[in-house]
Amino acid sequence: MIFSNNKSTWLGLVLLSAFFAQYILKLEWPWLYHLQQEELYKRWSGLCLALFIAFQWILTITRVIKKLRRFAMTMQTIHKWVGALSPLFFYMHSMALGYGYLLLLSYIFFSNTLLGYFNLDVIKNNNDLWFKGWMITHVALSITITILMFFHISMVFYYK
Repeated sequence: MIFSNNKSTWLGLVLLSAFFAQYILKLEWPWLYHLQQEELYKRWSGLCLALFIAFQWILTITRVIKKLRRFAMTMQTIHKWVGALSPLFFYMHSMALGYGYLLLLSYIFFSNTLLGYFNLDVIKNNNDLWFKGWMITHVALSITITILMFFHISMVFYYK
């Protein structure tokens, strides 16, 4: 296994570390905290986060649909850079991890984010089992995140 120098991975790790540092140290921007308490902001920032998650699925679409396969490599690069920004998208929606299923959603979201940072371009390994295991785990966590996201959206609009 050889680790390559990948700029999107380093950016992602810095943003992920910053998110958890602010969470653990209870550092807040009061203006953002108050904004996050407003219903309209919650919905719009939630929409942005949902669109981010939906956008990340475009890579799968470019890999599955034959006519779009020529865009797969370009989309993979975009997927990695946008994924590196995922803690920022999450932070703008919520400074906290939540409770109950939201805590589960947060854990899975950040676990998948971390797994994405250590993708197969970063950890150079020619082992087919490694590739399949990494890909299955990343996709399974992505599916779980998407399902929990739709559940969360349903709960938000059902109870409001």
